[in-house]
Amino acid sequence: MTEAEDRKPQSDEAHSAFRQPGGVPASADGESSTTSEFEIPEGLAVPRPAGTESETTSEFALPEGLEVPAQSAEPEGSAFSTPSTYSAWNTPAAFTPASGFPAVSLTKDLPWQDRMRTMLRMPVAERPAPETAHRHDDDTGPAVPRVLDLTLRIGELLLAGGEGAEDVEAAMFAVCRSYGLDRCEPNVTFTLLSISHQPSLVDDPVTASRTVRRRGTDYTRLAAVFQLVDDLSDAETHISLEEAYRRLAEIRRNRHPYPTWVLTAASGSLAGAASLLVGGDVIVFFAALFGAMLGDRLAWLCAGRGLPEFYQFAVAAMPPAAIGIALTLTHVDVKASAVITGGLFALLPGRALVAGVQDGLTGFYITAAARLLEVMYFFVSIVAGVLVVLYFGVQLGAKLNPDAALGTGDQPVVQIFASMLLSLTFAILLQQERSTVLAVTLNGGVAWCVYGAMHYAGGISPVASTAAAAGLVGLFGQLMSRYRFASALPYTTAAIGPLLPGSATYFGLLAIAQNEVDRGLVSLSKAVALAMAIAIGVNLGGEISRLFLKVPGATSAAGRRAAKRTRGF
Repeated sequence: MTEAEDRKPQSDEAHSAFRQPGGVPASADGESSTTSEFEIPEGLAVPRPAGTESETTSEFALPEGLEVPAQSAEPEGSAFSTPSTYSAWNTPAAFTPASGFPAVSLTKDLPWQDRMRTMLRMPVAERPAPETAHRHDDDTGPAVPRVLDLTLRIGELLLAGGEGAEDVEAAMFAVCRSYGLDRCEPNVTFTLLSISHQPSLVDDPVTASRTVRRRGTDYTRLAAVFQLVDDLSDAETHISLEEAYRRLAEIRRNRHPYPTWVLTAASGSLAGAASLLVGGDVIVFFAALFGAMLGDRLAWLCAGRGLPEFYQFAVAAMPPAAIGIALTLTHVDVKASAVITGGLFALLPGRALVAGVQDGLTGFYITAAARLLEVMYFFVSIVAGVLVVLYFGVQLGAKLNPDAALGTGDQPVVQIFASMLLSLTFAILLQQERSTVLAVTLNGGVAWCVYGAMHYAGGISPVASTAAAAGLVGLFGQLMSRYRFASALPYTTAAIGPLLPGSATYFGLLAIAQNEVDRGLVSLSKAVALAMAIAIGVNLGGEISRLFLKVPGATSAAGRRAAKRTRGF
């Protein structure tokens, strides 16, 4: 090659990535000196396990003189490798045992409330898949938006009727599973219902919501909704989506079982029975009856004019207090305090109080706070209405004794009759089915017998006596609801009527009207303690029934799970 050719630039093909660089001597054996990233560097020793050497060599054998270095004490692990702390003899709880997790038994003979409540308290991954639903004409499956709409409408009727948030979630969950929708998550607050369904892990979720704007007390409608959910949860009853909508429309259009004049008479009879319960006579009974009926009509008039319930309760509390003041000013020898106390019994929001405390005990704190705030507003409105009348009565010279003893227990037969009459009229006001009126009337009489035996005969504090009697009411209500697969509210709400703190509320208001604020606050605190004892007792009685009766999942590894968010676990 000439000197000119040597200075000539070479082509790109001459510069190869595998070409031997200039000035680097080639290997003696003529083999390629290229290395691999998997080749063990020179100078590293590979330890050979004892007894594993073999005379035969393979193409994967290590060259002589090369040894693999000893591994470190903590080698880099893999997501599929067994942890160093794992022991086959002492398996930690984080690993699935060889026998697997026991399946949750959800037998069909149990109430659907218990089955749905059990699944709601389980993690989503542990819930059993729903059975295939054959409640549609073709094989495409139910229309998901229509099923969610039906679920929300059923939940709206239950929540508006005063049902607890956990029971509303259980009913919504039961409706979705009855139509084969898995991975459904209902959510209930005081005024908003929502439900989300995700068909699979790769599909987008479908979410629907509904707002509860109006509330009404009709336990007949509540029982009809529970019967519809029970029929939907039964695998043997094939109710199509259109049939479910038709039955729901009939429930909405259903007229109340009692006319308006019966409700007004029941309100007056409730006040009269309450006045007998605290030691009144026949004159006091009719005075309280007339005052409560007048207050009920005035409240209906305010409702027709669109006034909020706060003012309706304040107006309804004024006539009984005014009649009691009038009897005192005319020097009629009667217990005027019993007339005012009887009027308060007809207005105290016992139903909302029990539902609010129940929601708080089961973990629905937002709904519980809203319900209790509603109870506080009602209580404040009653206090305002009675205080106005008492203030003017004291200014006019009415001699009201805040130290008067009401309900001394010296007439047990009359008081038992009054307690049963109070529960009967309370059940009518709640628009209960006629088939449940007798049971709740007897339940109210038994509750008062327990209270009277513990407080008047045994000398136990009224708060403890009230809690025990309310616990018995809750136990009976839960047993009846499990027996009939219905709601427990119709069997418990009216039965706690005789236990409401009417007299403690009245004496607290009277003391405040007479400028004895300290004594009034003490009496009102006692009324609050009695109200909380009623609510907690009713809930505890229901939980005791679930504790000793057959509950799904009680034999599994997880056992009976508590309410959600309990203790943060």
